[in-house]
Amino acid sequence: MQKISSAAFADTKPHYELLDGLRGVAALLVIWYHVFEGFATSPIDQRFNHGYLAVDFFFILSGFVIGYAYDDRWKTTLTLKGFFKRRLVRLHPMVVMGAVLGAITFCIQGCEQWDGTAVSFSMVLLALLLNLFLIPAVPGTGPEVRGNGEMYPLNGPSWSLFFEYIGNILYALFIRRFSNRALTALVVLAGAGLAAFAIGSLSGYGHLGVGWSLADYNLLGGFLRLSFSFFIGLLMSRRFRPVKIRGAFWICSAALAVLFAVPYVGDGESPWMNGIYDSVCTVLVFPVLVYLGASGKATDRGTAKVCKFLGDISYPVYIVHYPFMYLFYVWLWKENLTFSETWPVAVGLFFGNILLAYLCLKLYDEPVRKWLTRKFLTRK
Repeated sequence: MQKISSAAFADTKPHYELLDGLRGVAALLVIWYHVFEGFATSPIDQRFNHGYLAVDFFFILSGFVIGYAYDDRWKTTLTLKGFFKRRLVRLHPMVVMGAVLGAITFCIQGCEQWDGTAVSFSMVLLALLLNLFLIPAVPGTGPEVRGNGEMYPLNGPSWSLFFEYIGNILYALFIRRFSNRALTALVVLAGAGLAAFAIGSLSGYGHLGVGWSLADYNLLGGFLRLSFSFFIGLLMSRRFRPVKIRGAFWICSAALAVLFAVPYVGDGESPWMNGIYDSVCTVLVFPVLVYLGASGKATDRGTAKVCKFLGDISYPVYIVHYPFMYLFYVWLWKENLTFSETWPVAVGLFFGNILLAYLCLKLYDEPVRKWLTRKFLTRK
């Protein structure tokens, strides 16, 4: 997902500053998607409806940036061990922070499942241990402490990091060796499978909001989302030739906001209609937006600062916001509240998570990564 699982740059290469900013925009929109999730009874009636597609956008970004950062280094200095160490140093400190915050907020909630069933503290500790090492919880077992089937019930969005790691492993072991023709074939097959999954409504609602659980078709859906998006991003990085475009950041940001906010397509009786929407966004529109973002430049200081800030906080925002959503949901559901009654709290939650993400970045993530880099990545 990502920073949101996509921030992996070579030590000496410049960043695609607009892609950094777009990653941050998508991460902030995910917060609003999760806010409105608390007021929905199903994916059909959720008002900010398609925010789950941010994960597909993140995977495309990740593949693009991984290819840009590492593809040309395998024949010189980069080794498998070095690559995996770099990825762990970049991603895992915030995985740990998200898991710890999830455990703390679950205890504040009262160590209860959604139906009120008490959960022993030992199971909370076991759930924490699994989340720390990105080991999924099996639905219905003790460590699946919330009772709704999440892979990581202390911090739900960690599921996309699980797939992000798989994408990195597949890239390092196999996919980096693929010719462009072979990679294109893989992308086409994965895209067809992804569209069939969505349009065929294997999720039950004709959408791609899957991958967060081991139940039903979630694992298949998660692998299809990763396989298409991550590897089309990689393919794009290999074939990238910038086009001339002005205002790319603002154009792409507005497009993401509109695409994520679109209501459920149809009335639920024909879920294939929403499946077509999800497929078009993921297979066609998002790659174009990433391509335009990579082509554009921050031509003024204000845009550059916005992109820098949003890029810096994007991964922390994504990984730390959901533990507090759990508390928000408990409050909503116990009091049977509507959005009109709670919007000031929702706004406070939005800006509070931005502040928390920034503090985690500066006081924890950056210092820890700097220490880990000195200890494990610096040549002696």
